[in-house]
Amino acid sequence: MSTEGKPDPIKYFISGGFGGICTVLTGHPLDTLKVRLQTMPSVQPGQTPMYTGAWDCAVKTVKREGFLGLYKGMGAPITGVAPIFAISFLGFGLGKKIFASNSETLTPPQLFCAGSFSGIFTAIIMVPGERIKCILQIQESGNQKYKGPISVIKKLYSEGGVKSLYKGTCATLLRDIPACGVYFMTYELLVNYQKEKSGNNINMLNTIFAGGMAGILNWLVAMPPDVLKSRLQTAPENMYPRGVRDVFLRLYREEGLRALYSGVTPVMLRAFPANAACFLGVEFGLKTLNILFPTKSEKTENL
Repeated sequence: MSTEGKPDPIKYFISGGFGGICTVLTGHPLDTLKVRLQTMPSVQPGQTPMYTGAWDCAVKTVKREGFLGLYKGMGAPITGVAPIFAISFLGFGLGKKIFASNSETLTPPQLFCAGSFSGIFTAIIMVPGERIKCILQIQESGNQKYKGPISVIKKLYSEGGVKSLYKGTCATLLRDIPACGVYFMTYELLVNYQKEKSGNNINMLNTIFAGGMAGILNWLVAMPPDVLKSRLQTAPENMYPRGVRDVFLRLYREEGLRALYSGVTPVMLRAFPANAACFLGVEFGLKTLNILFPTKSEKTENL
């Protein structure tokens, strides 16, 4: 996202939401593959795995459920992206003020801490949405327990109240606090480096590259806790009484640490284009809103 100027908070919210929608539309099919690979049953000796990899998962999903099967569970993240992105960047801005020193330029550790701070902000919205999304994503045609997001919410609430909707909160924080730190730190460092090389001139390709690379490094950090979160959020009630700790112990005992990177192929394929789409969407949204609803300073400049 362009760091030039001070966009109106409403414009910031709308543009961030549009960028988030672009992210979901671009990356959701690969996210579905990721969740299915992460949550497929463990393979016993002599058995064939449900999916042998990302491509096999994609082929089987499309064959059984059609292309739209890759977009299962998209309603929940689409609904939540606007406030999630707005709150995330708000948290990063506040974090920069908290961790900034007297210098205007933050050091990498300060950027990491500010980004990590933003990861705390989004959990209250993100956890229920991701729980609903994951549950819908692992359903297959002909064996559907839920008709859609509302059906999932009603069922979860009847079984365990609000607490059930927030199952996986600790795992989400375990993922997002360090991952957001890496994400924002990487983006800011790349943008600042490109500014120094080009004489403070950043074009759209620079922004896309910085956002895409930030997305890749974000997921390298986020992947292990994301696997634990997906398994916890899609597991039957009371299967893991101690939460994410029980998920990790069972995964380590039955599958080894390598399983913490289950679904890494679709995640890495998704990371760059999804984040590139996000930043393209945000930039497009801001420019469009600035043309339609220019601020007083922008009107003065155009006179």
